[in-house]
Amino acid sequence: MKKIIALGGSNSKNSINKTLATYAASKIEGVQVNIIDLNDFELPLYGADFEAEHGIPENATKLNDILKSGDGFIVSLAEHNGSYAAAFKNMIDWLSRIDLKIWNDKPMLLLATSSGARGAQTVLQTAKSFFPYLGAKVIIDFSLPSFYDNFSENEISKKDLKETLNQSIQIFEQAI
Repeated sequence: MKKIIALGGSNSKNSINKTLATYAASKIEGVQVNIIDLNDFELPLYGADFEAEHGIPENATKLNDILKSGDGFIVSLAEHNGSYAAAFKNMIDWLSRIDLKIWNDKPMLLLATSSGARGAQTVLQTAKSFFPYLGAKVIIDFSLPSFYDNFSENEISKKDLKETLNQSIQIFEQAI
């Protein structure tokens, strides 16, 4: 059975991006889904001096092992000031010290959402260009604008957005 790793790129306890990643993963049948919460893998702020003194944190190694076990990824990114959330960027920094190809050359459905009308499109574009360097095979991406207006009762409420995401999921499914 294929294994999908889904995560929201935020350490918010009520992450809308974790919600979106979980929702998308739930639409794929016949796979095992592992939902990652960044709060379960708390990491110190990356720094070369810290690494030289203390080595790679155990939580980074554990998370790396989980990512290596996946056949594909669903990643939904939070946007903080036009970029990655600090906790997510810090995760990337630590994982890349173990293996630069943190996404293991596996297929990825790349998502982003925010409360605003642009749906975190700035960070989505950044990730689309940067993640392949980290070993991601970004198959397709999707941005959900105005999360609180377009997602309710555990699903996307606006028909055209729901159809677009469903089509994106089908394309991703074919790649895994």
